Amino acid sequence: MVKLNRNIFISAAILGIFGILGAALVAFTWNATAERIALNQQQAFLRNVFKLIRRDQIDNDLLTDVITIRSPALSKSPVQVYRARKQGKPVSVIFSPVEGPGYASPIKMMVAVRANGVLGGVRILSHMETPGLGDKIDESRSDWILGFEGKSLQNPPPGKWKVKKDGGVFDQFTGATITPRNIVATVKKTLEYFEKEKENLFKKPTEPVTEAPFH
Repeated sequence: MVKLNRNIFISAAILGIFGILGAALVAFTWNATAERIALNQQQAFLRNVFKLIRRDQIDNDLLTDVITIRSPALSKSPVQVYRARKQGKPVSVIFSPVEGPGYASPIKMMVAVRANGVLGGVRILSHMETPGLGDKIDESRSDWILGFEGKSLQNPPPGKWKVKKDGGVFDQFTGATITPRNIVATVKKTLEYFEKEKENLFKKPTEPVTEAPFH
């Protein structure tokens, strides 16, 4: 009986040791993978940013010069605003992620606005729009999203910030008017927010980022 209890104890101890080692290995692997994923997300984010702002136009660290805003017009969730500067002077802000209504889920996008209120451009971060129709908002599917570069609240005037079907200047997609209509409206709201808050956006002290903008 004593021998049996001893064997049970030894077996339990061995299992416990393997359990601890297994848990430690899983934790180590998760931490290493999480760091790699975070780094990859940051790099993908910056690749998108530098499609909208030339690298040589800024000299600050975008990932640390950032504030968080809360605006129901732009997103139900907090939005990070990355400030681009050159020798301390404002160059541009990047709102990410801004959300517009989508077919199955919100369309998340990055919107860059230059200090003079002109769009540096827009990029789609994630969406679940219908393949072959609404997914043409994605840069890999068509060049439609590139048409926002250089636009402002004066070009076109506010009343023309619509798709052509509604009397505006922006193209829509055959069989999928709702998606571009929503994108145009969301980008316009972002420009309006910038126009109203631009001084605060550049002057507000940097805050720690609490939510990754890379999805």
